Amino acid sequence: MPNTREVRQRIRSVKNISQVTRALQAVSASKVRRAMDALMHTRPYATKAWQVLTHIAGQPGRQALHPLLTKRSEVRSVIVVLLTGDRGLAGPYNTNIVRFTTEHFDDYPVPVRYLTVGRKGRDLMNRRGKNILAEFSNLPAAPSFGDVSPIGRIAVDEFMAGRADEVYLVYTDFINMVNQQPTMKKLLPLEVGDGDERVQTYATSQGPTATYFYEPGQEEILDEIIPRFTSLQVYQAVLESLASEHAARMVAMKNATDSATELADVLQLEYNKVRQQSITNEMLDIAGGAEAAESGR
Repeated sequence: MPNTREVRQRIRSVKNISQVTRALQAVSASKVRRAMDALMHTRPYATKAWQVLTHIAGQPGRQALHPLLTKRSEVRSVIVVLLTGDRGLAGPYNTNIVRFTTEHFDDYPVPVRYLTVGRKGRDLMNRRGKNILAEFSNLPAAPSFGDVSPIGRIAVDEFMAGRADEVYLVYTDFINMVNQQPTMKKLLPLEVGDGDERVQTYATSQGPTATYFYEPGQEEILDEIIPRFTSLQVYQAVLESLASEHAARMVAMKNATDSATELADVLQLEYNKVRQQSITNEMLDIAGGAEAAESGR
């Protein structure tokens, strides 16, 4: 049985760890709120951009309006944009999204290249020997659209150059504080008609359909709005992933704090038992010594 000094040291260590995990839990809770605020601020622009895009692309022969709307007759190469975190201590957050990705693309019939966002995803995919086209890590804690737009630009350039026939976006969708789900959607070619999945729009009143007049023209607007909307989808996915990561870390740190508190209670009980045993042994020694002294007289 360990002595009282060893048990006291263990209790002190466990309590110090619980203070750290409690602080990380509070920090993650604050970051979740900021990430969700940033996500909500992008939705008005995303909603209007999607309305304009669907109206233009809904015209007859829409696939001829822009190359990013054109579905390739033969798929020979695929790019996957994988969003993970830069840090650990987030429970199964990073491993879940990487496992989800490999389950979908390990046996894909055509070559797959990966564009990783986050060090954890980059490292895990490197260990699996995957072909990484580019990697982005150490994004700001509150990334702006400008910080994320190069990711979408690479995907668009690869698709336009014919080096990729499909581009998929894999990220973790934030449902609530305890539920985050790995999600995959096709980024390119842009498929119009599933607006509810692309952006979360605000409810609008039912009424007559608006008539739009475009200046300078539909082609010029599509040349500007489609690449930008592609980058916007990546930006929104980054915000969703950040919120999911912070929520997962908050839950993980809460569980760690609860476990540390329970362990400290168990160790305190063990300390009391060890201390009581040592006191009992000392009393027995004193009683035995007194009895021996009496019998020696």
